[in-house]
Amino acid sequence: MSETTVSRLTSLPARLVRLYGGLALYGLGIGLQVESGLGNDPWDVFHQGLGLRAGLSIGTIIILVGALVMLLWIPLKQKPGLGTVSNVIFLGLFADAAIYLLPTPGHLAFQAFYVATGVVSVALATVLYIGAGMGPGPRDGIMTGLVRLGLSVRLGRFLIEITVLIAGWLLGGTVGIGTLVFALAIGPLTQLFTRWFPLT
Repeated sequence: MSETTVSRLTSLPARLVRLYGGLALYGLGIGLQVESGLGNDPWDVFHQGLGLRAGLSIGTIIILVGALVMLLWIPLKQKPGLGTVSNVIFLGLFADAAIYLLPTPGHLAFQAFYVATGVVSVALATVLYIGAGMGPGPRDGIMTGLVRLGLSVRLGRFLIEITVLIAGWLLGGTVGIGTLVFALAIGPLTQLFTRWFPLT
């Protein structure tokens, strides 16, 4: 067995740990922001709003929306990987578990702690599961698909997130200071974590 083959075999468990550890941490981050009551990230404003209207948990909506979003990959010529499918199945389960297990904070200081910890968790989780190299999440794939059509990354992400944010708010999802903190901090924090957990 060649050294390259051995390296690939031994790296697979590490990649799987990054993938599923990242998804679990992402679910925790979602749970922290939801339980804070101070505002969710744009996609989870949408998930929460749909859940309220449909009488379903946020996690269930995350799974259903993830599966539907993957259908949009077909005209965008995106190819899913294990990470994509795992994101659809497990992220919602982890989010629901976090929401169920986390106590709801009753003081503003604890609510702010939840928001800060949630945003940091999502940033680190993003670097972990994308760095596993097993395919982007379904929502990330829409952005990269739009980039292929000629939009810039910044414009593609803005259009997607402002659309789901407004739709989620109209459906009753929670928008607040936590939403703003997420929007301002997620990019710099994600970039920071790539120093310790390279994406390539």
